[in-house]
Amino acid sequence: MPHNRRWLTAILVVSVALRLVTSVVLGDLVEILPGIFDQISYHTLAIRLLGGHGFTFDHQWWPITAAGTPTAHWSYLYTLWLTAVYAVFGPHPLAARIFQALTAGWLMPYMVYRISRRVWPGPKSLDQPHWPALIAAAWTAGYGYFIYYSAALMTESFFITGVLWVLDCSLRLVDSRLAPPVDSAGKPRVAAGRWVWVELGLAVTFATYLRQVFLLFVPALVAWLVAAELARTAGGWSSRVRTAWHNLAGGLLLSGIVTVALIAPTTAFNYSEFGRFVLLNTNAGYAFFWANHPIYGDHFVAILPDNIPYTDLIPPELRPLGVNEAALESALMQRGIGFVIDDPARYVRLSLSRIPVYFMFWPSSDSGLISNLTRVGSFGLALPFMLIGLGLWLENIRRPEQHVWVWRGSVLVLFMVVYSSIHILSWALTRYRLPVDAVGLIFAGQAVAVLGRRLHLL
Repeated sequence: MPHNRRWLTAILVVSVALRLVTSVVLGDLVEILPGIFDQISYHTLAIRLLGGHGFTFDHQWWPITAAGTPTAHWSYLYTLWLTAVYAVFGPHPLAARIFQALTAGWLMPYMVYRISRRVWPGPKSLDQPHWPALIAAAWTAGYGYFIYYSAALMTESFFITGVLWVLDCSLRLVDSRLAPPVDSAGKPRVAAGRWVWVELGLAVTFATYLRQVFLLFVPALVAWLVAAELARTAGGWSSRVRTAWHNLAGGLLLSGIVTVALIAPTTAFNYSEFGRFVLLNTNAGYAFFWANHPIYGDHFVAILPDNIPYTDLIPPELRPLGVNEAALESALMQRGIGFVIDDPARYVRLSLSRIPVYFMFWPSSDSGLISNLTRVGSFGLALPFMLIGLGLWLENIRRPEQHVWVWRGSVLVLFMVVYSSIHILSWALTRYRLPVDAVGLIFAGQAVAVLGRRLHLL
């Protein structure tokens, strides 16, 4: 453990330092930069809140929200956090960037390290470094995309941390049931208590407030928890189901109560603002409408050219609804679903065309030098090792003695598949893939560790 602690401490220090440097480079101004245009909206909205104008803008804003009318298009949690920073330090984006550098620079590599230690077998002696976990943490610390977005006034860094928190909680919940009763050091394992279920509810709520789309993964996560419980019970199918339900019902209910109790006030606030049900945000309908608009034909384009503004695609008869963002969002969702129903074959072809957009790792003539270097040096370099790591995980399926490790890794694979599918079926952008990158680095860390051992470097 001392070796792991020293290595991890060094990794976290470097991680924070890289993000602090990036924060200083971006400075105290909020400008239009590649991939982080949304930071202008969050900054402007925070200034409006400080001025006592609520969640509104002083002129028509993206998408076509009318001036002075309520908006729920942006994360309430992140907006309130940014407003709190401005209330303390003044409207200085650099203060928020530094805080994010400190928190994300520490938490993201640390959470990756924690999860990796649970997913991959470590050395028998705790004095020896757990190389898969340390390599994954180091890669997370130096991952170009993560460094860049940690300094952006956007939800990405906190959301990725929230996703890792959810996965960590889930692994802790099933670990004591799937793993042997003692750990590698011979110490008895302590079963997860009710607090971990509460923590899971908090983690799910945190991630959902930052990106509402995360809720679509929750049913898959519940199914995984149930499947993990079924895997450890004996007897007939009906008996196993009853046992699993008996063991999990209380915990799942507790997590659900925490999540519902924390989301309900915002839903009530939205109803008072818009006069209709809005769970958290009003962006899903806009995204699904634009992502499946006939203007694409069969080929999706990540960002439309400047001569085709997204707002111009909104039908004229719906534009008056801009005074009620939620009403317009609902109408656009219906139109988007209509695009799919009218030509399901085109929807399939269009969704398939989003795969290379989502997983893009090569340089592009449409991107600047820094963007291309970041893309290739981050995802382009990591992708082969992620795939090798996934192959190493799949190899363990044939080994009964490794099934515990297979189960642990399966929740990571489940997240990558479900979360990627959500965006491939709707709107695919590089920054939407970043949570998958963070989880994928856990597999890349194992691949590098195995390669290092075979080359006698580790």
